[in-house]
Amino acid sequence: MAAARRWALALARGAAPVALGLLLWVAVAGGEQERLDTLKALPDATPEVLTQRRRHNELIMAALREAAETDENVARRPVPWRK
Repeated sequence: MAAARRWALALARGAAPVALGLLLWVAVAGGEQERLDTLKALPDATPEVLTQRRRHNELIMAALREAAETDENVARRPVPWRK
């Protein structure tokens, strides 16, 4: 009987943090859709701004790709460098 009681107590002690984590996860995940809707409604989400950001990201990726492919230290180049 004492062993069953210790088992139940150990199970309860182990389940409490799991239950707390699950409750916190549900609380955070519940606001995720609202956060995404808010982000979509921002004025920065216009097609023009998104196209500009996409182009900016492409330029950054091209610079990173070039830096990875060369042995030259591209950080030492003069500042206004563009292809």
